Amino acid sequence: MSAHCHDDHCHDATDAVAPALRRVLWVALAVNAAMFLLEAGAGLAAGSVALLADAIDFFGDAANYGITLAVLALGAAWRARAAVFKAVSMLAFGAFVLGRAAWATAAGVAPEPVTMGVVGLLALAANVGVAFLLYAFRDGDANMRSVWLCTRNDAIGNVAVLLAAIGVFGTGTRWPDLAVAAVMAGLALAAGASVLRQARRELSAHTAPQRH
Repeated sequence: MSAHCHDDHCHDATDAVAPALRRVLWVALAVNAAMFLLEAGAGLAAGSVALLADAIDFFGDAANYGITLAVLALGAAWRARAAVFKAVSMLAFGAFVLGRAAWATAAGVAPEPVTMGVVGLLALAANVGVAFLLYAFRDGDANMRSVWLCTRNDAIGNVAVLLAAIGVFGTGTRWPDLAVAAVMAGLALAAGASVLRQARRELSAHTAPQRH
């Protein structure tokens, strides 16, 4: 989508894909909400920072899809404002996970790897399915880019959780779990910064006075 198109033209382009996109977003919201509940419980039970980080990420994604649904029918400027909010949320998530991992380095014992592996595998299946549904919409505005990046990062994070489970099982320490949590935080920070830059460009283009 061009950053220089007028708001009504951008709105028409979004309307053309809105019905299919809304259905996909509702499915994604339901999947992410369910996985948040599952991973939060499993993370607490297993003592895994990586699972807790992934659970928080699922919660953030469910909110992300809800916000996207709310602004989908609005103009490009409002969608860009929503993308700014979501980018800031992604940055906050990354900072939180880094802080939680740093705190956990000095406390606790190794997490339970079997629970990490099983739940991580379920989460990967959920995210791959959602990513497949969203793939056709990955090149939209900053609002849709944030949705795609969140889902892509989740799938990468799930693979990392599985690797962490193998590492914890093999070493008997919590360091693989903490390392994966740090990687997931880095992905969130990088994606948040990318979406924020694009959203600010779009917001500037759509709120600047039009020349006739």
